[in-house]
Order: sequence, then structure tokens, then C-alpha cells
Amino acid sequence: MEAVIDAPDTVDASVGPRGSLETLSQSEIDILLNSGQGGVHPLFRRCALAVLNAGSDSDDARELFDRYANFDAQVVRRPWGIRLEIRNAPATAFVDGQMIRGVKEHLFAVLRDVVYIAHEVEQGGRFDLTASSGITNAVFHILRNARVLEHKSRSNLIVCWGGHSIGEAEYQYTKKVGYELGLRSLDVCTGCGPGAMKGPMKGATIGHAKQRIGHGRYIGLTEPGIIAAEPPNAIVNQLVIMPDIEKRLEAFVRLAHGVVVFPGGVGTAEEILYLMGILLDPRNEAERLPLILTGPEQSASYFTMIRDFLAGTLGPEVLDRLQVIVGDPPAVAREMVRRVGEVRAARRAANDSYSFNWLLRIPEEFQRPFAVTHESMAALELHRDQPRHRLLANLRRAFSGIVAGNVKEQGVNEIERHGPFELRGDPVVMRLLDELLRAFVAAGRMKLPGSTYRPCYRIVT
Repeated sequence: MEAVIDAPDTVDASVGPRGSLETLSQSEIDILLNSGQGGVHPLFRRCALAVLNAGSDSDDARELFDRYANFDAQVVRRPWGIRLEIRNAPATAFVDGQMIRGVKEHLFAVLRDVVYIAHEVEQGGRFDLTASSGITNAVFHILRNARVLEHKSRSNLIVCWGGHSIGEAEYQYTKKVGYELGLRSLDVCTGCGPGAMKGPMKGATIGHAKQRIGHGRYIGLTEPGIIAAEPPNAIVNQLVIMPDIEKRLEAFVRLAHGVVVFPGGVGTAEEILYLMGILLDPRNEAERLPLILTGPEQSASYFTMIRDFLAGTLGPEVLDRLQVIVGDPPAVAREMVRRVGEVRAARRAANDSYSFNWLLRIPEEFQRPFAVTHESMAALELHRDQPRHRLLANLRRAFSGIVAGNVKEQGVNEIERHGPFELRGDPVVMRLLDELLRAFVAAGRMKLPGSTYRPCYRIVT
């Protein structure tokens, strides 16, 4: 018996470009029109619905798509360019019959990126996506096409990572850190969703306003698999849709002049493992990329768990590449200002770009997309008898799979059909992994508050 879903309040609308795609050639319009015949249209439709549903208190992607099953967005040619004809869109995206300006900008950013990636990156033959350099070049061109790399000011972009499912105390702390960053003229880049992705941006807007900074950057990076569960928050003024989680992560570290990590769950752990795997590559020994883990006093145990997991699986020396500051937002911002100065000097000395870190070496294991299936998860080599960067790559994939099983529609469907993913490895790694994941579940870090969590994984020893 199929579940009955109450019909939501919906709106039909015709909207023109805002922020992207205002001026198009006839050939570009043809590409957009042709994309409606199969092509990229299904992907665009899903991402567009996620953007229009921003502010929802649910991270269940499948529930969203079921609830708005009649939603559609079609590209229509006009003498001056294009318009989007939208049917059965969430009413919360409109005020007095007009689409909210920020939502409209996000909507056309989605269209811009989905079409560019499909026709230029994946089908155009310009990039060799089987080679590390080709993948990095593709990431660069996606960001450049989105105009993220046009900013000419001094290096000042701080990437902030953290969970979408966090408590009020942790959320308020992320705002305080963002405020201190904004007071010091630092801009913010996050995964664009709620929780620890929204808080730093919200705080930074106040810091920027007090310093009369009128063009602060609040960059949001997402990808199609996660956007429905973590839709862009309203503060994001530069939204970029990357093709997959691996290119999204690479975009973060190529753009960053520093990284701040707040408490989170498996997605945040995945990001930490990704960055540690890069920083521990011997080729990056001289690279300057500050990493600070921070949260309120009551979250100190979270960072103890992360440190214990990293030290237990990789050795205590790995902790030299990160710094923990608890309960002191001004100290986080002051330290980041100091360290960003070192980054700027290092980039200048190496003749590297201020806006895109070309010299950072990213092992191919961290660049290649990981297809999450029961077979691929069970095949992960989670043991210490291998190079550290390879173990980190496999651990990152394990956490990526759990994220998929938690909130991504395809992953949720896999779990319903075949049961939990199984993870195998040596006893020490499995014990540490089990302890960390159990702690995440107990602290409610797997789903939004109020949601019932059923583990999508099983540790096999």
C-alpha cells in the first residue's frame, strides 16, 4: 500500500534569469532547450525543487520528491533570452506571488552549473576525467564559469565545515565564530545547507556590516546527491553545484585559505578524513593550509573522539596537522588571520594563485568518484597494513557511503532493498570506527532533531 501524502501549498510561476544566464547566445539557448528532452532536465528538476524547498525542517530527500511529485520546471525561449515556466513549486519560495530574489538566483545558478557540467565537462571532451590533472582542471573551470574566481581582494576565504544536524548551543557558537571572522574581513565558504553551514555565514554578515563591508562573500558548494537533504540557505550569495562529492571536496580545498571544522556527524568526519589524507601526503609537506577544529565547551568530547580516532588508526603524529580551540570564537578568528597571512606569503613565494591552490597535490584515490553500493562498501580495505593515504581514502569512502545511506535518495533506496551496508576491517580500526559511529548516533548527529535514526551500516568483525 502506497503512503498517502497530503497535497502541499504550491505555486505556478514564470521567472527570468537572476544572477546567472541573463545574456545568452542562440546556441546556448538551444542547449538549454534540448536539455529538456531527457538529457539534464531530470537532474535540473530535482536540484531546482531542492532550492525552492530551502528552509525545510526535513532532510529526507525521497519524502521531498514524493511530496512534490507534480513539480516541474521547463526552459522556454524568449526574444531576449530564456524564462523558466515552473509548475507546482513550494509556496514558501514566494512572497506575495513573487519568487524571493535569493531563491531565484540560486535557481538559475543550478541551471547554469547543471548545463555547463553536462555539456562542457562530461560530454564536451575538454577534460580528461581519468587523469588527476584533468579532474583538477574541470574543477577549476566549473568554479570559473560560476564567477567564484573573479574576486580580486587579498586571500581571505575561510571554509567552514560542520554538521547540518546540530544542537542550538553548537549552532549559536558557529554564528559567534562567523561573526569574529567577519569582523576581521574574512569571507566564508560552506556546504551551503543548514546548521553549521548556515551559522558562520549568518554571523559573518553582522561582522561585515559593522565593518561596512558591502560585498562579503558567502560561497556555498553542493552537489546533486546532497542538495535535497541540505538545500542552500538564504545567505549564500554565490552557489555552485559540483558534479559529485569528490569534486565538491576538491573545490573546497582549492579555494580555501583556511579551514574551520565545527561539530558534526559522518559528513563532517568524511571532510576531515579527506583533508587529512591530503595534508599527510609527503608531497604536501610544505603546503600551508591551516585546519582548526572548534566548538563550545560542551562539545569538547566530540573533538576528543575525532582525535582519538585519527591517532588510533593513523598514529599520534597525524595530530600535528590540526589545531583544536574550544569555547573561544575570538581566538579562532585571530589564529586564522595569523595563519592566512602565512598562506598568502607562501602563495606569493611559490607564484601560486591566491584564488585557486594549484600546487596542492591531491592523490587520485581522493578524486575518483566512489559509487556507493553494498558490494563497494563491503570491499573497502579498512586495515592499517597499507599506506596511510590509502587507509584514509578508504575510510573517507566508508563515511561517504554512510552519508548516502542516511540522506541521499539512492542510498536510502539501497538500504531499504538490501539492508544495511557491511563494513569489514582489522579489529582495531573496526573498534575505533564502531565507537565513533555509536557516539554520533547517541548524540543525534546522524539526522535532524526529531527524526528517528535507523543505522544504515553494520560493523562486521
